[in-house]
Amino acid sequence: MFLLLACPVAQAGKLAIVIDDFGYRPATENQVLAMPVNVSIAVLPDAPHAREMALKAHQQGREILIHLPMAPLSKQPLERNTLTPAMSRDQVADIIQQATQKVPYAVGLNNHMGSAMTSSLSGMQHVMQALSHYSYYFLDSVTIGNSQAVPAAAGTGVRVLKRQVFLDDTANEADIRHQFNRAVALARRNGFAIAIGHPHPATVRVLQQMLPSLPGDIVLVRPSMLLNERPATAPASPPVAKPAPTRPFRGVPYCPSRQPAPPIYADAMLGAIASSVADTWRSILRGETAPVAGKPNAGKADAGNPDAAQ
Repeated sequence: MFLLLACPVAQAGKLAIVIDDFGYRPATENQVLAMPVNVSIAVLPDAPHAREMALKAHQQGREILIHLPMAPLSKQPLERNTLTPAMSRDQVADIIQQATQKVPYAVGLNNHMGSAMTSSLSGMQHVMQALSHYSYYFLDSVTIGNSQAVPAAAGTGVRVLKRQVFLDDTANEADIRHQFNRAVALARRNGFAIAIGHPHPATVRVLQQMLPSLPGDIVLVRPSMLLNERPATAPASPPVAKPAPTRPFRGVPYCPSRQPAPPIYADAMLGAIASSVADTWRSILRGETAPVAGKPNAGKADAGNPDAAQ
């Protein structure tokens, strides 16, 4: 009986939800902290309520990430201590060290914006080298398609997760609900999914509505619980039977001759051979030998043949 009860849980799709930008909006952030404990938070290190929110989340047993600002490609105001590709390894290490003090109890780090930084291999190598000293994992928010987070982590021991869904690219509740359902579908299909949202009122309302009715085959997990996950392998498709040809090839039919072939007797065959030998000797005796390659007269018979030299 125990095994029968355990099987659905083992096969459940795992969904991790991370709410970014914590530290600026205590009112809505406290609503997030009232949600199931496996909803994780990412705290901006220099936000005015960063430490306060990190401590509250830790007291609940909630997973905490450092939401570290990284340079975007677009021109816009930047958070204090935003990492840029031009920074040295020591500068990057110093900013990350400060962030660990401002966001206590963090176990991972993800990027706030960061298209310019995460697409820089050297810049992300500095990040991974610094993270390797703290046993943090890195959650790539995937703000750009050619993120270098995975290759940059090679050899550092830092493990990398990737976001699959942004919940709230718009503030429209119908759009957020659609994205939530998309995350559920990906978790069901691939075995797991990570969705990132923000403490916007619309996002909070949708999560308050949809988390209590999460499908039975989906379990809410912390991001760190997905570090060893791999996408589920789709079952092999059965071989497709080829349709039978409408006009199958049945070979070439044998067409018998209406009349039997006349017999060939041995004396006729021997006569033909003797005649051919006699013609050959007559040609030799008259000096009509064939031209020999390499002799001066070789090829003279082809002098008027334009194809002979080809």
